[in-house]
Amino acid sequence: MRYFISLIFIIILSVSGLSAQSIQLLQKGKDTSLRGLSVMDDSVVWVSGSKGWTAVSKDGGKNWGWKQIKGYESLDFRDIEGFSESKAIIVSAGTPAVILLTIDGGKSWKEVYRNESKDIFLDGMDFWDADRGIIYGDPIKEQMVLLETRDRGMSWQNISAQNKIPLINGEASFAASGTNIRTGKGGKVWIATGGLQSRIFRSNDYGLNWEATQLPIIQGKNSTGPFSIAFYKNKAGVAAGGDFLSDTSRVNNLVLTKNGGQGWTKPQVTLFGYRSAIEYLSKNELIATGPKGTDSSADGGKTWMKLSDQGFHTVRKAKAGDLVLLTGGNGRIAIYQK
Repeated sequence: MRYFISLIFIIILSVSGLSAQSIQLLQKGKDTSLRGLSVMDDSVVWVSGSKGWTAVSKDGGKNWGWKQIKGYESLDFRDIEGFSESKAIIVSAGTPAVILLTIDGGKSWKEVYRNESKDIFLDGMDFWDADRGIIYGDPIKEQMVLLETRDRGMSWQNISAQNKIPLINGEASFAASGTNIRTGKGGKVWIATGGLQSRIFRSNDYGLNWEATQLPIIQGKNSTGPFSIAFYKNKAGVAAGGDFLSDTSRVNNLVLTKNGGQGWTKPQVTLFGYRSAIEYLSKNELIATGPKGTDSSADGGKTWMKLSDQGFHTVRKAKAGDLVLLTGGNGRIAIYQK
């Protein structure tokens, strides 16, 4: 009874804290599914998606400069990293694997990496700083694909051999929102795998050495596992996902960590379905989204409330600022407001 009363009290506090939140649509109608999203600050935002589309906003999402990149109209650019209103890097999912770089605000793009292997499938990227970044992909011959740049994305080297932990058959990752990989201060990086087996791969030295921990989230089918991870100051973390073939199921679709991914626990009230992206807004505030809705937490992910029936592919908060945007199918871009 005491636990029940405490839980009700927590939920009441969460409801009062989330009552003023809203999601407002800014853009829609473009023939592209937007999964790449990089919010630099309260002004500069980059997006990327299917059919070779990219866009940049310089006013916090009010206006956009769209570009369908000539020669790449058949590619799906599922992750993007913005560095300024002029510079960004995009990575495609599937074959061929392509990385493109722009330094003129998206007017022109330079191909800085290409892999024509039938087995290549890149899932996401993140950067530690303006010079150094990492991309990962599904395993080839049981080895996770890892690419590294140390020259601001101008060139990429294959460092897959540095991760000596094999993946089992049917263990891979999901390029749902570009957020199944996260970097942290001091060379930390986390990568989540799913499918038949789910694990968190961790490195403390820019991907030189790795260790893996079992992730107690739903798994065992090609459609199950974590689709997004997030960390707050290298310690607190969340892994969100579910089963995208049963996208309203709430079975074991979120786990939490307090020690940087070494151990995981379940929330008291979980997400309201399959979610493809999760993001920390502050130490205690989080937001998660998926095709069937968007949820919020005001207590570090322990309990969740349904924020909206509007669903998106990804959500990101400004690296330097408060702007929070969401992107989805049909070229939809929305803003989250408190």
